[in-house]
Parts: sequence; C-alpha cells; structure tokens
Amino acid sequence: MEISGTVVSILPEINGQGKNGTWRKQEFILETEGQYPKKVCITMWGDKIDQFALSEGELVTASIDAESREYNQRWYTDLKAWKVEKGAAGSGQPATPNNAPGDFGPPPNPAFAPSGGSDDDLPF
Repeated sequence: MEISGTVVSILPEINGQGKNGTWRKQEFILETEGQYPKKVCITMWGDKIDQFALSEGELVTASIDAESREYNQRWYTDLKAWKVEKGAAGSGQPATPNNAPGDFGPPPNPAFAPSGGSDDDLPF
C-alpha cells in the first residue's frame, strides 16, 4: 500500500530493550494532498530511520504495511514504512485506492453535455 504527501512533523526517536536486543523506532506525520487532506502517523523501525533520513516539508511516497493487534480488549493499528521515496508526491499516483470515499470517479463525458439548449432540457 502506498500513501503520498508532505512530511509535516517528525517525532523523537524512541529506544528500548526487548528479549531480542535493543530496538528503535521513529514516527512521522504525513499530510496527504487533495481537497480534504488527512494527517497520517507512520512508523519507521531500526535502520530505516537512517536510510530514509526524512526532513519536515519533504514530499514523499511511503510504502507501508498496515497491521492491527488487540491489547486489553482494544484494537491498535500500526502503519509501518518499509520504503520511502522522496519527491514522489504529486506524481499522479492517488493517495487513496479507486472508489474510496471521496472518489467521485472520472470526469463527465463531454459527449453527453447539453448542446446549446435551455437549462431545463433533459437528455432523455
């Protein structure tokens, strides 16, 4: 799954110790483009933090995996970035899949537009 937009915030890196050794993660906030922009929190883990080296204000396309898990009868969803391409936002790729909420389909066909009639002419 891919999502494109502008990096509006980079949160502080978090480190910890687990049973498999030390771990680190960093989250960033991506704001999508369009008439109704959305802010999405995406997580980078381990070496990806240094590999992506994001800065606020950059246009990016993030390839993400979405995963939900239950804890104490509540569900939590993580969006984990496995690839980030810089400067790819606005490249013509939609930030949401086809037929998603707010997707009104292709523009109307001009062949069906009224041709010089009055406003109350019906096409049938």
